[in-house]
Formats: sequence, C-alpha cells, structure tokens
Amino acid sequence: MLKAVTGKGFQVLLAGVLTLSLAACGSTGTGGAVSTGAKKEQSGASNYPTKPIVFVAPSGAGGAFDKAARSVTKILAEEKYVNQNMTVEVKPGGGGTVFMTDYAVNDTKNNYKFFVNSPSMLINNLKKDGGIPYSYKDTTPLAQLFRDYGIVAVAANSKYNDLKTLFNDLKADPTKLTLAGGTGPGTVDHLTFIYPASKYGIDPKKVKYVSYDGKAQSMTALLGGNADILASTAAEVGEFLESGKIKVLAVNSPKRLSGVFKDVPTMKELGIDADFNIWRGVFGAKEMSADAKKFWDENLKKLSESEKWKKEMAANGWEADYKDSASFSKALDEQNKIIQDLLKVLEMGK
Repeated sequence: MLKAVTGKGFQVLLAGVLTLSLAACGSTGTGGAVSTGAKKEQSGASNYPTKPIVFVAPSGAGGAFDKAARSVTKILAEEKYVNQNMTVEVKPGGGGTVFMTDYAVNDTKNNYKFFVNSPSMLINNLKKDGGIPYSYKDTTPLAQLFRDYGIVAVAANSKYNDLKTLFNDLKADPTKLTLAGGTGPGTVDHLTFIYPASKYGIDPKKVKYVSYDGKAQSMTALLGGNADILASTAAEVGEFLESGKIKVLAVNSPKRLSGVFKDVPTMKELGIDADFNIWRGVFGAKEMSADAKKFWDENLKKLSESEKWKKEMAANGWEADYKDSASFSKALDEQNKIIQDLLKVLEMGK
C-alpha cells in the first residue's frame, strides 16, 4: 500500500525527479548534445581534413601535371591553407587513361585523393580508338587554376611571316605542309591547330600531322627541318622565340601576351574566333562529402588570390584564369562539345 509523501519529504523527492530529468536531457536522446562532435554536427562545423592528402599527376615525373601538382601543394602548405601533410604521386600510363579508370572506379568517395588534369581527360573519353568511358562527369571539378595558350610557330628561316599566308596555302592544298606536335593525333596539340584551321576553311582531315613523344621532340623536328609548322603552347616555346630560333605566327589567347610574345598577334586579331582553352584544373571524387568540397572551394580560391601563387605562375609561364567549381563545370561542358565535334570531323570520335 502506497503512503502519501508530504512536507520536506515531498520537496526532496521533487528535487530528485528534476535532477533525473535534466540528466536525461543531456544524454544521447533528442534533448541535447553530449559531445563536441555532436555540437559541430549541429552547427554545421567540420574538422576536415583529418589525415594526409594525396595529389596525383596522371603523367610522368617532371611533366606538366607533375609540375602543376607540386606547385599547388607547395603554396597551399606555405600559406597554411592546408595543415595536413600533402604528397604528390605520379601515375603515368595511357596518356592519363590508366589513372582515370582506376580513380573513377575505386575512389568514388575518397575525400583525400585529388588530381590535376587538362583537356586531355575530355579527349580520352571522346576518342574512338583508345578512349575510356570515364571523364570529368565521373569526378567533382573543383577549380580551374590557370591556362596556357596554343601557338602556331615556324622555324626562323621559314618563308612564312604571318598566319594568314600560311593558312591560305593550306587552304589551297592541305597536304602541302607537315604539322608537328608533342601529343598524339586527335589530342591537345593537334586540336589546338585544327580548330582555328577548320574555322578558316581548311579541311582538317587532310592536314599532315606528325606526333612526337613530347613537346621537346616536336620542337627538334621543326628546327631540324622535319616539319614545316609546330603546334605547341606559349609556355613551351618562349625561350626559342626569345633566342630567334622560331617565329610564332599567332597565339590563341583573348588578348596579346606580355614579354617575349608582346608582338605576336592573337587569333581573334586575325579574324579567327576559335578559342581552345588549355586549362589546368583540380578534381576530386565524384561523391566527395559536402564539407570536403566546401573546404576546397574556399582554399583553392584563397590559393588563386595568393601573391605567392601569382609569383609561382609567373615563374612557370602560366596565365592566371581561376574558375570556381560551378564556372569550371560549365566551361567543361562547353569545351566537351567543341572537342566532340572536332573529333567527329576528324573521324576520330565515338
């Protein structure tokens, strides 16, 4: 039989009930948070990153991707935008196709592995021969950091002194001259020449393109008389222009470049609207977490505004052209369509 509790006994019992109720509110139930981690989750805060980070250069050691990845990680560390250890790994093979296939299949949710790339990743997906089913759509494009510009050059002793004279001769007979490039048929060097040439009315399928194993070898071919024209990038040919070994007839940039290129006309100046963006960008996993993406959105933007980064770009002959994730994704969609159309014209597309 229950006995009623009154007076002082009732006050003690009530105090005990209140104490138990408050303790329950601080437990793992819905009444409140019990840990710093839970508070962070509720407030939307994140402690990412919590472990070492890998940047992959899907090319050989010392190549353009390797150089870009090392520059990015160096400045991120020096500016203390990233406080975790960062390493760069080179993963050559198939012009980037080996790495891309492995990444798209095995690193879908990896918040700690990133890579740098160029339009070659679009081409590798769209090419009929040797193409792969993976591209930027199987990643999270994080930022375009800089770009290089395609150039058309001839040897110093060439009879050609301007692009229009050269293009007029090729328009009359596309097989008359040999074009050298440091990448394979249907890839970046080839397409940076074919795009403006086709806009000018030259039959792209009839242009004699000879590919060499790298830009150094294609330059050797031009200087040695084994090619009449060179398709390359501004960053790769500046020293040869400065030493008087070549003539650069045009650069595919929105405005004239400075320094040794200040007297070189742009394609647009010559009435040829065929911008082919040779970008360098950073990519992450397709299903990376929201807090990881937010972290890289913020810190890659900071990197792009850093004075140290600007000096690094100048030292490497790179041109600043930052695009955030959304703008970069849109630009990739647009260039993907251009490359798809070019490869179809060349009968190299899927």
